[in-house]
Amino acid sequence: MIADDAAQPAPPALRPVVARVAALNLGYFGIEIAVALAIGSVALIADSLDFLEDAAINLLIFAGLGWSARNRARLGTTMAGILLLPALAGAWAAYGKISDFVAPAALPLTLAGLGALAVNLTCAVMLARHRTGSGSLTQAAYLSARNDAFANLAIIAAGLVTALYPSPWPDLVVAGGIAILNADSAADILKAAAAERRAAR
Repeated sequence: MIADDAAQPAPPALRPVVARVAALNLGYFGIEIAVALAIGSVALIADSLDFLEDAAINLLIFAGLGWSARNRARLGTTMAGILLLPALAGAWAAYGKISDFVAPAALPLTLAGLGALAVNLTCAVMLARHRTGSGSLTQAAYLSARNDAFANLAIIAAGLVTALYPSPWPDLVVAGGIAILNADSAADILKAAAAERRAAR
């Protein structure tokens, strides 16, 4: 094994950060999925699964801190696959929504989006100073939290539009946007993992 592939010590400040981020994501997943199912929002279903995925990513980061560059690259590749799961789940929920073409309740949709935005901005700020510290691992967590904040703004906008013009379309459009954001993040993480793999060689 070459020196570049030696395990790197985990930054001591990073472990508690990713643990707290995982806890925040897991907690809000429970809140948002309950609201999503109650009001029939496809966008909230997709976003709540994002919170579950973010919790899983940060738990994987917690486990992988201190690993070698090669093993971090492998874990980064796994995380890219995890990022695609909410997109697939959102597509399935959108398919079901077409047969039940009813607009979700606007106020709970907007309030859930505001709560999600607060959680994701908090997580993004916590992770920002560490996003380059452990290669594809922390970059995965930071990109996910950052992109989810943009998705939350879209959910809030969908709730406001739905309040003025009751229609399921804003909810469906935002769900599609969340799927695209996840796919883009997955591509970025795969690039970072590939760079770490080349460095390990």
